[in-house]
Amino acid sequence: MSEPLYHLKVAVQHAIDDVYGHKIEVDSIALTETKKEFEGDFTYVVFPLTKTLRQGPQMIAESIGSHLISKETPVISGFNVIKGFLNFTMPSEFWIRTFRQMTRDTGMGLSQDGQGTTVVVEYSSPNTNKPLHLGHIRNILLGWSTAKILESVGYQVVRTKIVNDRGIAICKSMLAWQKFGEGKTPKDSGTKGDHFVGAFYVIFEQKFREEYEAWQSSEEGKKMLDGRENAHEEEEQFFKKFKNQYFNEHSALGKEAKAMLLDWEAGKEDVRKLWAKMNGWVYDGFDHTYARLGVSFDFKDYESETYVLGKDIIAEGLQKGSFYTQADGSVWVDLEDRGLDKKILLRSDGTSVYMTQDLGTAQMRFEKTGAEKMIYVVGDEQDYHFQVLFETLKKLGEPYAHGLYHLSYGMVDLPSGKMKSREGTVVDADDLIEEVIGEARSGAEERGELADLSDDERKDIYRKIGLAALKFFILKVNPKKRMVFDPRESVDLQGQTGPYIQNAYVRIRSIERKNTETESGDYGNYNHLDKTEKELVSSLMNYPQEVGKAAQLYDPSIIANFTYDLAKKFHKFYHDVRILGAESTEARSFRIALSRRIAQILAHAMDLLGIEMPERM
Repeated sequence: MSEPLYHLKVAVQHAIDDVYGHKIEVDSIALTETKKEFEGDFTYVVFPLTKTLRQGPQMIAESIGSHLISKETPVISGFNVIKGFLNFTMPSEFWIRTFRQMTRDTGMGLSQDGQGTTVVVEYSSPNTNKPLHLGHIRNILLGWSTAKILESVGYQVVRTKIVNDRGIAICKSMLAWQKFGEGKTPKDSGTKGDHFVGAFYVIFEQKFREEYEAWQSSEEGKKMLDGRENAHEEEEQFFKKFKNQYFNEHSALGKEAKAMLLDWEAGKEDVRKLWAKMNGWVYDGFDHTYARLGVSFDFKDYESETYVLGKDIIAEGLQKGSFYTQADGSVWVDLEDRGLDKKILLRSDGTSVYMTQDLGTAQMRFEKTGAEKMIYVVGDEQDYHFQVLFETLKKLGEPYAHGLYHLSYGMVDLPSGKMKSREGTVVDADDLIEEVIGEARSGAEERGELADLSDDERKDIYRKIGLAALKFFILKVNPKKRMVFDPRESVDLQGQTGPYIQNAYVRIRSIERKNTETESGDYGNYNHLDKTEKELVSSLMNYPQEVGKAAQLYDPSIIANFTYDLAKKFHKFYHDVRILGAESTEARSFRIALSRRIAQILAHAMDLLGIEMPERM
């Protein structure tokens, strides 16, 4: 909070004491920005005082405002009352003093509430049978931005991911390469490693469908299908229902893939070597994509290493009586008293399920980092899974269990609809990055404002604009909402987009380059602030509060929407008010200083979203 605004709260506190003989704490006095439809800058709502002071809200507000004016309180120049809303108008001196104070604060005024607290943020968590795609991008950007926001308010953040590098889906890619790959490698084919392996996952699905269609005409197939009720319903719908059974009981490819998985779990050397080689190709591809997005990790967990970690925890839970064993030997947890269900933790043959793995991984991360909080950035289709995980850890009495949070997010669609991995209709991350950079390039070349730069300089600007378009378009949406991503709309310089905000920054940098006159920096006597100038200072005052809110709610969209609002106000200011050609030296000095501070806040806020600012566009 600015010092002048704190002085207003103290003045209100004294007025209530002087007029009514009633003492209240300064911290209980909440001041909010006056709504745009009313006159004033800040509003104090007096309704909570009516019961204690035994007067109507209109009378209380009038009495406080009149007392402040009679005392010639320097922090206000006027007031008005709308029912129980006391609206204060602040003098130019208030805004100048507030602005001076914030420019002296090199820390952007951010609180450090997270100081001394370690938090683990898990994001990305891909499968090694396919490349990163648009859905992963939302996950990655949410995780990276949330980590940066938490760091900005003092948290010690540990970034991690768990790589789903084992299981039947990975074996499908391996088997398809073994049968149809002809020994080729990503280098041979000039294909990025994750794309190369992902293509074989699609090939497996295609061959599997071909096998199924042939099986339908076989004696076994005819006999099986003729005996099934509704077997001749719409083929696609029937296949979806029957697919798993066909894979497990009738498919030759399914039999081979399952045998490969058993060989992997048994540690068969040739299968393990093939698995390590193909996963290595995928990791190289992933790392390239992460680097293009500007994200990284402090450490990585692998399902192949963690899937057995939970067994010791489960054994301990059985000893404590937290879990129970069924007649077939499987282990379960009963969470019905917590509004959930009964959940299997170990199969009857002693093999693990996803819950086993996640229990062990949580324990391992706590032992490694001592984290008080762990945030899992995972799509909303896993909401129930994480409720069960968190409640199971609470039932075990784990010390970190109450600091667990599932940052659940909605899926991302394209204007054309949903994406399907198995059918190869997913928009992968690399193609999408290229597309938004291409859109940025087209727009910049059409405007022709970068012609004097070198090719490398132009490419770097196209990259910054394209990635800003992609990142901002995704992060401006509340995580819980499903969204549609439109690459063309994302680069619109006039919409609620990353490039629109970058353009505000670039305009300010242009003003600074054109400012050839020596500044005294003295704007203390400037006392005719324009309405837009007050609005901009007010927005800058709110920045620490918005960052704090985003950190508390794990919601980068709060930062994104703040930056858009600030950029929009600056663009209006830029068009309506003379800056370099201001009417006085004091006005010019203030407006340049104000613009510079806006650029600093925009750059800081966009950095929290993982977005770089260009010097030109």
